[in-house]
Amino acid sequence: MNFTEFLSSYGGVVFAGLGAALAVILSGFGSAIGVGLVGQAASGLMIEEPQKFGKSLVLQLLPGTQGLYGFVIGLLVLGQLDAGMGLAQGMYIFAACLPIGLVGWVSAIAQGKTAAAGIAILAKNEEHSTKGIIYAVMVETYALLAFVISLILVNAVAF
Repeated sequence: MNFTEFLSSYGGVVFAGLGAALAVILSGFGSAIGVGLVGQAASGLMIEEPQKFGKSLVLQLLPGTQGLYGFVIGLLVLGQLDAGMGLAQGMYIFAACLPIGLVGWVSAIAQGKTAAAGIAILAKNEEHSTKGIIYAVMVETYALLAFVISLILVNAVAF
């Protein structure tokens, strides 16, 4: 079997599977980096003020949501995989996974940086720590938009 025959026979499932993998991997990379950034900032605060652990944990969890969004899209795509799916359907699913994969990756890192700055607010003035959460949640808006688009696209077209 040459490459053209392989692509014709199995290209759809390969592209769809690759899309699912990218949705999970890219958003997961971003979340891991973002959560790590906040964890580093919060660890320094814990040395001096361990009673602020709960509030710092909220900030650390925020960049992890992008990884969850990518995971959900990956699971939805896995439910649609079929060895006989056409190349067009597979490429469509691949493209549908890109919004959450790419936006999830970048926004999780940006959210991690913003949440790490929120740790500084928590350290200096605990009464204003909610403002740091609000700043970080603003970044989440774009991850949510990308998730919704990927969700709609993955479920929109039946080939």
